[in-house]
Amino acid sequence: MVRRRARALDPLRRLNRFGKPAALGVQTATGVRRERAGFFSMELALTLPLLGLILLAVFEFSLLFSARAAVVEASRVGARRASLAGATLADVEDQVRKVLPPRLQREVAVRAILGAKAGDVVAVGVQIPMRRAAPDLLWPVGYTLKNKYIYAETRMIKE
Repeated sequence: MVRRRARALDPLRRLNRFGKPAALGVQTATGVRRERAGFFSMELALTLPLLGLILLAVFEFSLLFSARAAVVEASRVGARRASLAGATLADVEDQVRKVLPPRLQREVAVRAILGAKAGDVVAVGVQIPMRRAAPDLLWPVGYTLKNKYIYAETRMIKE
């Protein structure tokens, strides 16, 4: 009968989840350092909220920039209409509402200065609340859309 010699247990040697010996730690100047179990999950738990916040910010600001482009275009179309002879404030407001997407039409404010004769300057301003353009996703970190507006104004010469 052959006796096998019992191996001394190495305190730095661990078993992995399959029952096999895990890799030894990394040799450093101060000795052997054990591998850190759970390090990745802790990093993920610390960085995931930040990544989520960045994703919400990208979503919110992309909607705001899209709404800004629509408001600028609406003010340009309104100013083109106001520069024509015989244009009224109702005509200008109707043109502005046609250009804006339905979600921005609800609370739009149109201000227009119509010239009396050819050569006068006409101005059309379009204003919408930011909360109509995008959801208020960043209020927990202190950036809110309450009482903030997107405004665009265009000036042209009356024909």
